[in-house]
Amino acid sequence: MNTGRSIFAQLIAHLPIRDFRKCVARYDGNRRVRHFSCWDQYLCLAFAQLTYRESLRDIEACLRALQPKLYHVGIRARIARSTLADANDSRDWRIYADFAQSLIHTARALYVNDPLAVDLANTVYALDATTIDLCLSVFPWAHYSARHGAVKLHTLLDLRGQIPTVVHITPGKRSEIAFLDDLVFEAGAFYLMDRGYIDFTRLYRLTTAGAFFVTRSKRNLCFTRRLSRPIDPATGLRSDQVVVPTRPTMREAYPAPLRRVHYVDPDTGQRLVFLTNNLTLPALTIAQLYRSRWQVEIFFKWIKQHLRIKAFYGTSANAVKTQLWIAISVYVLVAIVKKQRNLDVSLYQLLQVLSLTLFEKTPISTALFDGRLHDDERPHANQLQLLDL
Repeated sequence: MNTGRSIFAQLIAHLPIRDFRKCVARYDGNRRVRHFSCWDQYLCLAFAQLTYRESLRDIEACLRALQPKLYHVGIRARIARSTLADANDSRDWRIYADFAQSLIHTARALYVNDPLAVDLANTVYALDATTIDLCLSVFPWAHYSARHGAVKLHTLLDLRGQIPTVVHITPGKRSEIAFLDDLVFEAGAFYLMDRGYIDFTRLYRLTTAGAFFVTRSKRNLCFTRRLSRPIDPATGLRSDQVVVPTRPTMREAYPAPLRRVHYVDPDTGQRLVFLTNNLTLPALTIAQLYRSRWQVEIFFKWIKQHLRIKAFYGTSANAVKTQLWIAISVYVLVAIVKKQRNLDVSLYQLLQVLSLTLFEKTPISTALFDGRLHDDERPHANQLQLLDL
């Protein structure tokens, strides 16, 4: 079906162009634009993210070398770095934020029935934040400390498909805990977070919303044991207790029982103590759930590796947010393509292959799988024998 179309064109075909036009119209993005539209800007930056371009000059040089092929992927304008720089600075970043949310909605519907690492029907989210360092002399608006600049990327990740559902880009000084104030908690869902998010007033708001949390306990937290449950030490469990906070201020902030699970990782020997408001799941499931939280770290690793964040394509707050949101939308687009085409590879592997084959005219599945050697069918077909036995 895709014979003769470049892989980039096949990817772009999965984008809902009608939704994009609605986002552009909402913020009047193409007002007084004659040649370089918001769509051109989006495609240029999507290309840059997929192929790891490090600067506007890099983007310009590569796209001009590919000029005869650009028309077929939807880029109509001639690429100039000054034009792209002006677009990044002046066109509202909310266009691309809204479009990313549209893609997120599509992706979540595709992955809603995917299995989790544990046998659980509930929705499971992992939340975390990462700090993106910026040079204060180049990005004076991103003031973080006396000598450093930064922005912070707060993310709520749906673990079915590893889809970011809520993303907030804030000044670097903003506390991670404050992200909990921005969330509307989903009843019955699990929220996995590290111990930096422990604030009993906010956690109790999550509990009253009918949601569940799993987090690691801090060492200075004191609890009074109310009940101990039997455990199987062979699984790595050391204790499973129902507790209440010892300090009156903590009990006032969280006036309900908590569950404290002590677990030793059989692979690393690391001792972990978990806190949760779920009193019914098996203790081992609680430990396994928390291990799934590391998927949000994989997402941040991709963002930091692929954004080329030491060389943003613009220095204004608008340009930085535009680049971040387009990077997120590209990540979600690849997740959509993976699901719709039933590609049996990880998102990371798919992104690596796309970075090298973007303008090859071959079906995506062919680019992914045809290069694999099947040792049992044609072992070392082109390799000379070292010894003639």
